[in-house]
Amino acid sequence: MPSQKNTLQLGRKVAVPASPKNAILDAVANPHPTTDYAVRFTAPEFTVLCPITGQPDFAHFVIDYCPNSKLLESKSFKLYLMSFRNEAAFHEDCTLVIGKRI
Repeated sequence: MPSQKNTLQLGRKVAVPASPKNAILDAVANPHPTTDYAVRFTAPEFTVLCPITGQPDFAHFVIDYCPNSKLLESKSFKLYLMSFRNEAAFHEDCTLVIGKRI
């Protein structure tokens, strides 16, 4: 993840990435790096295209993680999730892809 100085998306208009592979996940400095705590992202409207039928496949994601020195910047993460909308994949597979990328 880039440092806060190199954040490319925060504070400006950015197009949705064409695919998850093109998406950039930005990070910002954790203001409490010595404190253990959980961060939660919820994505109640995740969609991807079923690779068999081409129909939308819906999921509700709840993602928890414990940050160290960096926090995942939420705007870049939302854009990353939106980039799956035109992908042909099962949402169960996307769950693992997203978890590994974070």
